[in-house]
Amino acid sequence: MSRMTLLEGNLWLSLAPQRAPAGGARPGEGYPPYNIELLGEGEVLRITLAVAGFRLEDLEVGVEDGELTIRGKQHEELAKDYLHRGIAARQFKRSFALANGVEVRNAELHDGLLAIELTRPAKEKRVLKLGIVAAD
Repeated sequence: MSRMTLLEGNLWLSLAPQRAPAGGARPGEGYPPYNIELLGEGEVLRITLAVAGFRLEDLEVGVEDGELTIRGKQHEELAKDYLHRGIAARQFKRSFALANGVEVRNAELHDGLLAIELTRPAKEKRVLKLGIVAAD
């Protein structure tokens, strides 16, 4: 399984293609579509997923064992009689493996776009000076 690492040299997260148990590609693998962008001076990363039709209560964002997971599940409305149904009520699960030290700062849903911001605290520079001892 190949992995794509984002921001070479400045590791934030990696993407592994999601596979079905038999090894084939999972149905709906490209859903929902998403963007990943670097904000500011490279201190914040934003993942934006297109989740039109999902309400706040239909979405779940969590981090477990270094993996960011976004789940969506729409509830079927029974009382509608469709002449054409082009927008399916479906569920999804999208995962991103986070690099060490990367934290989820917030998640916001606005106009059908779920934006999740990640931060990586700046590493402290450690300088260690060693004393030199004269040998006899």
